[in-house]
Amino acid sequence: MASNLVIVESPAKSKTIEKYLGEDFIVTSSKGHIRDLATRGYGGYGVDIDNNFEPQYKILKEKKEVVKELKQYVKKCDKVYLATDPDREGEAISWHLYEILKLEDKEYERIVFNEITKNAVLKALENGRNIDINLVKSQESRRILDRIIGFSLSKLLQKKIGSKSAGRVQSIALKLIVDREREIEKFVPEEYWEVFLSFSKYKAKLEKYKNETIKLSSQEETQKVLDRLGEEYKIFDIITKIREKSPKPPYITSTLQQEASSKLNFNAKRTMAIAQRLYEGVELGNERVGLITYMRTDSLRLSGEFLNQAKNYILSEFGEKYYQGSKNFKSKSKNVQDAHEAIRPTNLNYTPEYVKQFLTKDEHKLYSLIYARALSSQMSKAVVEDQKLIIENNDYTFELSGEKEIFDGYLKVYGKYETSERNEIPSFSIGDTIKNPEIITEQKFTNPPARYTEAKLIRKMEELGIGRPSTYAVTVDTLKIRNYVKMEKKTFIPTKQGILTTEQLEKFFSDIINVKYTAQMEEVLDKISEGKTIWYNELYDFYNRFKPLLENANEQMEKIYPVVLDEKCPECGNVLVIRNGRYGEFIACSGFPKCRYTRKDDKEVPESTGIKCPNCEEGMIVKRVSKRGRSKGKTFYACDQYPNCKTTYTTLDEIESN
Repeated sequence: MASNLVIVESPAKSKTIEKYLGEDFIVTSSKGHIRDLATRGYGGYGVDIDNNFEPQYKILKEKKEVVKELKQYVKKCDKVYLATDPDREGEAISWHLYEILKLEDKEYERIVFNEITKNAVLKALENGRNIDINLVKSQESRRILDRIIGFSLSKLLQKKIGSKSAGRVQSIALKLIVDREREIEKFVPEEYWEVFLSFSKYKAKLEKYKNETIKLSSQEETQKVLDRLGEEYKIFDIITKIREKSPKPPYITSTLQQEASSKLNFNAKRTMAIAQRLYEGVELGNERVGLITYMRTDSLRLSGEFLNQAKNYILSEFGEKYYQGSKNFKSKSKNVQDAHEAIRPTNLNYTPEYVKQFLTKDEHKLYSLIYARALSSQMSKAVVEDQKLIIENNDYTFELSGEKEIFDGYLKVYGKYETSERNEIPSFSIGDTIKNPEIITEQKFTNPPARYTEAKLIRKMEELGIGRPSTYAVTVDTLKIRNYVKMEKKTFIPTKQGILTTEQLEKFFSDIINVKYTAQMEEVLDKISEGKTIWYNELYDFYNRFKPLLENANEQMEKIYPVVLDEKCPECGNVLVIRNGRYGEFIACSGFPKCRYTRKDDKEVPESTGIKCPNCEEGMIVKRVSKRGRSKGKTFYACDQYPNCKTTYTTLDEIESN
């Protein structure tokens, strides 16, 4: 019987790790979180606010069998290793396991590894530690904050305006999208014209007149320029300058999501799902191995082990001129946790070409991108020659810019992902003239600010310090699910409901739902994780600020939904109302949930025949179409007072005969 138990988060990860350990180990998984805050108590928060925000937890219904099984394993083993993910969320899951499995009476260790390889796992087993309670309290505080804000605002907005949810980070992301749409609506385009000198396959742009930058704002101004141009276009100067291009740093979560979007056309959710599989382990013939390091990270740091491997690989494969020494990059963000490394391949010998046969098409695409970025980050700078051709005609100056590669450097590996739009300029000498050029004019208008794509929204959230690597994809996906945004040409457009939600949050919660406060809360959570502040004191500061805003909103926010209609339910007779759902407005019975009648708001109003009902003498006979049974789709005539009056006719003749 095995004497050691290793508990990880996912079954896929456990399958990989169990192949590295001997018969003395059982490797199993918790399948994620095993418990969460209850929904009892004040506000359904599952928190005792008056007792230092003491959380009240419950085992998740779907995890009861998992917990039962884990307890049986614990009884059989002498030692337990908690090997959940190497971040705050993983630390919290380990703590929940410790509590539920009563490991205070058991020999246990918390182990972490940034990659799922045999060496990393065995090294982690040799460097066990206790659970970091500061990390746990940071995650717990985040969960309590999100629960209080999410439950309170969601309940309020559902009751008042029919919106489905709100959240600490989600609502800021929505506000960014709505604010951008407001900028677009206010934007007034300005006309401008550009003039080009076209020859062969090149287009030189008119830039200056008598060495002053020229701006053309109308066709009339442009025509005056054309009238002044002579027939001779002479090469006045050729300017060249040598420039070095530095390699990009390895990926972190946000940059991986952005680059996968622009280069592979993957959305954030898809990117993270594929990366998860690459991290947890892939069958490579006779072995199972994690191909990349942990993919939820904001650190650019690379391990000394990888730096040495990269050095040897580059020298061996490309030669000395492609290596300029190990380099670790520093993040510009002040909120970096630096808990673990950047995203990189676990072993450079697992080249994209070698592993292609074992991966799906999407897995191979993402792995190739990660591999190229990490390896190229340790390579020499590329060297290019910037080129500029200066062409003159009657004091007007045209310019053509180009680029010539002198040394490819890191582009040897990363070149296919970083192509230059500038071609090498044609070969001329100063004093040469261009023969038979064509003058092209183009009318243009200034563009409004661009709408956010997924990649640009994630980049903006990262710049502002909003959210964390693990939350970006979920946040973006929630906005779509809640019908707050729609996608058009891969950009976000806020829906009517999304705009309404933002307007009401701005009106009543501007002190809490704003960029500055949300970013500050991330800093507070960081301080809690470092043990520099008391978690419940920070929660009291938040709550004392939030509660009066909530009370005021409950009293003052105008109730928009449901809208009561002057029409009765055809199934039960209760009043019909307009509600707001995931796909927009719809009509429903006010007797829900006992009566579940619904229809789309755009249903045709029954056509009146102008004949008074001969039975009740109150309603009018209207034309209807049957929606059920054998007569589905057939026309019939009925009293509009149904169900109080159930008079029906098959034809108009029947009515007239009565």
